[in-house]
Amino acid sequence: MTEAPARSTDQPEKPPFTPAPAAKTQAVRLRIIALGLWLLAIVLQLVAILWILRPPFDELVANQGFPQWRWWLLLGFIAVIGVLAIIGSQLWKKANRYDPASKKEPVKFFIQNQFGAFISLLAFLPLIVMIFLNKDMNTKQKGIAGAAAIVVAIIATVLGVDFKPLSQEQAAVESQVVTQLVGEDLVWWSAGGGVVHLCEGVSDLQNVTTQIASGPIANALAQGKEGITLRLAPELAQCGLPEPENLAGIEQWVRTARGM
Repeated sequence: MTEAPARSTDQPEKPPFTPAPAAKTQAVRLRIIALGLWLLAIVLQLVAILWILRPPFDELVANQGFPQWRWWLLLGFIAVIGVLAIIGSQLWKKANRYDPASKKEPVKFFIQNQFGAFISLLAFLPLIVMIFLNKDMNTKQKGIAGAAAIVVAIIATVLGVDFKPLSQEQAAVESQVVTQLVGEDLVWWSAGGGVVHLCEGVSDLQNVTTQIASGPIANALAQGKEGITLRLAPELAQCGLPEPENLAGIEQWVRTARGM
């Protein structure tokens, strides 16, 4: 691969990949919805802390312990908060596929891609602390509610982590490779597949039971696809495309962009 020409220091460096206006709009929409769901989850957490876990005002009521209906309501709040946090995280990760961050800004890249995990912790950690500090619940109530909150928090946090985040650099490399091999930025993929292909006639797309789509590779990446298949030699042969001499270097270029 030849190196790109040096850029003039007088001009600001452009991002390696710029999402299409429609993709950018979709990313903004998904992030707004995710933020709204997370905000609702945090509000419910505050309601649970300030209302459900509130100490009783009447001494006689205090001696009767933590009411069972409030305990069941607390478990319901824990479940709803978890659902809101998880849905918000999935939408946020989806938005990052439409509008990825750049690895050249490592702090922003990390925060943007793992933001769902941070919010999930924020939506549960104060509640968990207050459950175990509550003086009205008996040991059994506190143990079950606390364990439920911890389990749901762990699930929501793990599901909020993006273990294979897409970067602007990877999207740019994938697009350049497809254009170099095919002649245009056009790939094919099935709804159930993990990678995209260079033409519709490849064996991997034959007899599939899910829908087959085509378009720029950015569209496929937005749908959660890993990128182009790395079985490029047989793929090129099946598509009737010439195999470049530096095919091994191209495959390694893609692997490097993906962090493999």
